[in-house]
Amino acid sequence: MRKTAIIFIGLVYFFSQAYTTDPVQGDKNQKQPLKRIVIDPGHGGSAAAAGKFYGASGKHMEEKDVALAIGLQLEKVIHEQIPDVEVIMTRTTDVFNSPIVKANKANAAKGDLFISIHCNDVGPTRHREVIGYTTRTVKRKGKKVTQRVPKYRTWYEPNLAQGTETYIWGVGKTKDKEEALMENNFSDTALLTIEKNDNPAMKMINSMRTQEFAKRSRALAETVEEEFVKAGRLSRGAKQRDEKGIWVLQAVAMPAVLIEVGFLSNPDEEAFITSPEGQLQIAESITKAIKRYKYSLELQVNGGKPSGK
Repeated sequence: MRKTAIIFIGLVYFFSQAYTTDPVQGDKNQKQPLKRIVIDPGHGGSAAAAGKFYGASGKHMEEKDVALAIGLQLEKVIHEQIPDVEVIMTRTTDVFNSPIVKANKANAAKGDLFISIHCNDVGPTRHREVIGYTTRTVKRKGKKVTQRVPKYRTWYEPNLAQGTETYIWGVGKTKDKEEALMENNFSDTALLTIEKNDNPAMKMINSMRTQEFAKRSRALAETVEEEFVKAGRLSRGAKQRDEKGIWVLQAVAMPAVLIEVGFLSNPDEEAFITSPEGQLQIAESITKAIKRYKYSLELQVNGGKPSGK
């Protein structure tokens, strides 16, 4: 009975804190559900330090450098346009941090949202054509036979794949996300602090939080891609990588997305995402999506009113 009561009280508290506002206190008691964003410029460091985590390379720039430049630009634009939101960077210089370190930094910062910046690439397109023939003599059943053998020319061209993609963690990694929430209980309330070791109650609450964070992540991913399209970019959509997953997205105890801002393997797209103008446009598009996301959350948790309204 005691565990059942704890679960019931915990769930009532969870819903009351997450989705309601005090009708007496009104605006004074409105919640700000997005106070802190963690920006993670993907990769970083030397090839020797990063190893398999080094990232993509373009003709002129490396993914680690493009991601850092866009991440810093995004931090600046958020400060200018959403001043009531704090920004935490997982790195501000060309240094390698493993995905474990990145996740630990985000969780230690107690972020409300995790955004990882990356660049795509794909191998060159292989072409092959017959440019002539030659002959060769082989033995078949004891007899010499002359064969006509084609001669080929092979060459490679840059793959013209292009566009943006925004990922959330895969459905198959939900248990990993629940574990991250269990290990990083950010609540300061006495109820959840006292009862955080009560597994049935916390497991149920964290399962519900995971579902809610999945919805929020999906909503933001779709909004980011919508803003890219508005800016004239080609969108490849909001996606999940179910089987393999993207480890850092399910390891952080908050809604999380990974944004592929374009293909370094496409010369035209590389020129855009490495230019100051392109990087500013990308940062502004992401910030517009964050503002829409923030407004939507505030309506959800404050009874239809954004914070400060």
